[in-house]
Amino acid sequence: MDMMEENMIRHDVGLNVRPDKNDGGVEVIPNATCIPPPATQDALAYLNSITQDDLQSILFTDALVTTSDTGKELGEFSVSIELARHSGQDCLLIHANSHGALDNVPMGTSVTAYVSKNLQTLEQQHHEYVKLEDHHLDKKTFLTLQDGHYIVNKVVMQGEQVQRTAQTYGLNSMKGFISEGSNLLLERVMAKKGIPDNMCFLSFDSEANLCCATYKHLEERSQKVGDEEVIVTGIERTVQSSTDLPTTWQTYFLQDGHLGSRVQVGSPVTMRLLQLPAINLEDEKRQQHDVSRKPLNWEEDMQLYSKFLDKKEELKGDHATYMRHHPELKALLADFLQFLLLRKPEDVVAFAADYFASFSPTTKIGSSYATSNEPRYIPRPNSPFKKRQEDAKGTSS
Repeated sequence: MDMMEENMIRHDVGLNVRPDKNDGGVEVIPNATCIPPPATQDALAYLNSITQDDLQSILFTDALVTTSDTGKELGEFSVSIELARHSGQDCLLIHANSHGALDNVPMGTSVTAYVSKNLQTLEQQHHEYVKLEDHHLDKKTFLTLQDGHYIVNKVVMQGEQVQRTAQTYGLNSMKGFISEGSNLLLERVMAKKGIPDNMCFLSFDSEANLCCATYKHLEERSQKVGDEEVIVTGIERTVQSSTDLPTTWQTYFLQDGHLGSRVQVGSPVTMRLLQLPAINLEDEKRQQHDVSRKPLNWEEDMQLYSKFLDKKEELKGDHATYMRHHPELKALLADFLQFLLLRKPEDVVAFAADYFASFSPTTKIGSSYATSNEPRYIPRPNSPFKKRQEDAKGTSS
């Protein structure tokens, strides 16, 4: 991989991997020494001004296509926001997923977050990966609000190397904090509500260091979606990292808050809307109030995936217990597999039926696997075993 490709991958996905110096242990690193300025009062007032009606109007799903600067389709990008509950609290569930291939290198990002109605992040899982030929780069960041603190756990894998780090932030230092998940919600609100000037929020950079994030209004412009020209309004978000260069995204929205396009400044790819979303007020209202009917990607949903892992371990334990109580099962399957590989019949199913027929008390006299000696395995109705029975009947008559 040349230097340009490496820079594009890091710029697009945000991986910055350090070698594991703790043999797989958790490295507890102190909070960044460069403390960012607190969120501005205008930013805090803006968050407090978001109403229930504002949130109800942005409960929908966006689906965009990722394209290169030459127009080639590289992947997909989707964002959904819906009502949910987390630890007994009414909140919003934000799920974003981006996957594709750049220069034949598969890569992707997914974000699953539970955010309260005042845009406080309750829990978030952020997963990024790049699948190179010689090794994979994989980074998972878990953000949890617990006992008045934000706990950030990161697991970074580069090939065989694994690095785990943990950080803790007090709530007093996190006022006006906007996570990746709550940012997707906030930008939808801003697209419909407007953006005051000189607002500064708090956010994380790619290394989970607390830093300043600013939002700026971009002038309206026209964008072609399908066969139509539509007017879109833009929002520019800049994360001022304390350890790296600033990272800027430009996102354009339709008048109803749906995504029109999204690009990270300096990235060779752009996410674009190819077809205008259907306008159906009754269906949209029903979807807003009927969360249970919206499909979820269980592998990306933290609660469903946790239940899956619990059920998986329960079944594995149940199966292992049964195997321990019936050791003859392992011996029986081993003998069958050994005999199967010895005879190598073409029709494995028929051979298995003949083999296990010998364990039945109703089995007739004869070889239950005689057909495996033939050069081509004959179907069971015409097997030598049946022919032997017919010859015996003819002789006796």
